[in-house]
Amino acid sequence: MPDHRVQEMMYLMVERIRSVTNSLSEEEVENFLKEILSADRVFIMGAGRSGLVAKAFAMRLMHLGLHSYVVGETITPALKRGDLLVVFSGSGKTKTIADIAETAKEIGGKISLITSNPDSKIGRISDCKVIIEQQRDPVKDDSEEFEIRQMIGDHKSFAPLGTLFETASMIFADAVISRLMEITKTDETELKNRHTNIE
Repeated sequence: MPDHRVQEMMYLMVERIRSVTNSLSEEEVENFLKEILSADRVFIMGAGRSGLVAKAFAMRLMHLGLHSYVVGETITPALKRGDLLVVFSGSGKTKTIADIAETAKEIGGKISLITSNPDSKIGRISDCKVIIEQQRDPVKDDSEEFEIRQMIGDHKSFAPLGTLFETASMIFADAVISRLMEITKTDETELKNRHTNIE
């Protein structure tokens, strides 16, 4: 296994994020923004590390003044028609997440999926999808191929849980918040005023 400086690994991740950014569909992103702004309330969920991204996104939506909730929390209210469920799932087929998405759809909620697998179980019932691509560019040598595989989670022996999906999703979610701030003309001071003051 070749040795690499942490900075080199970071540069590789930056390049992969750049590739992901370039692959984003403007239409998908605009549809996602419209779904958020038109929803009565926004419910957000994901499993594992995607769940952490989901929680961070829910917090920022709350800072924006939107009614946002994390699915599974004890104080999360009942989902109703007119509400939006945002799902962060790279595979789009995690069973527990898919089951909840199906229930939300049956209730009458709308589904927005952030994923790298649009043809998945959740993808097929979603009203809106944003595809975070994980496609790999051609590589020059085996060592570079090895490192790319680590970053996207393809190499099971070294970094079995390594993936760029969560990192790209986190950056995407923060960029969405920045765009929503522009659309709603929300000042950063307003966000700070809604930030918790009892930590």
